[in-house]
Amino acid sequence: MILGLDLAALGELDPLRRTISEHGLHEYGWVFGLGVALLAAGSVAIGVSLARRRLAGVVGTVALMAWSAGLLVIAWFPKHDWSVGPSLSGSIHRAGSVVAFLSLPLAALIIARPWRRAERGAASLAAFAFGLLSVLFALSMIAVMTIGAQSGLPWWRVMPLGLVERGLAVIEVAALAALGVWAAGQRLGAPEDNLV
Repeated sequence: MILGLDLAALGELDPLRRTISEHGLHEYGWVFGLGVALLAAGSVAIGVSLARRRLAGVVGTVALMAWSAGLLVIAWFPKHDWSVGPSLSGSIHRAGSVVAFLSLPLAALIIARPWRRAERGAASLAAFAFGLLSVLFALSMIAVMTIGAQSGLPWWRVMPLGLVERGLAVIEVAALAALGVWAAGQRLGAPEDNLV
């Protein structure tokens, strides 16, 4: 749905500079909200499946539910145009974005960590790899913003924010999909020692 919005708005919205949430401010903003809410619902379903199969553990489940909650906040509270000053809704949206973008990599790393897994498979290793890649991606964003801030540049002008955010979103959704594939391939009630 979001990719469709990106393609439909190519002439109006620069995907290199404008964030994904910008779609929520336009005519088909409801499509953006619905797409993000569906992703949150799917994430909850994957989290429940992983927990029922004793693959996620408490911390991993909480991190995955924090991702889902962050997505729901993003869907419910619209992005704000910060050039006109702060707003409560915009601040809540930003907080939801930070929670979501940080929680999913944490969930993937904790849930799919290969050194504690008796039953390693391609999907769990892919989830771990995508989780690690998203952490490295986020750290590189922070490094670039820090370097830009030292040069006096605003953080949103240091990099093509829309492109970077879309890249991180694709990596994180890939990690989520790998977790889902892994959960779907496991027997219900399989013995696991994953308590973290």
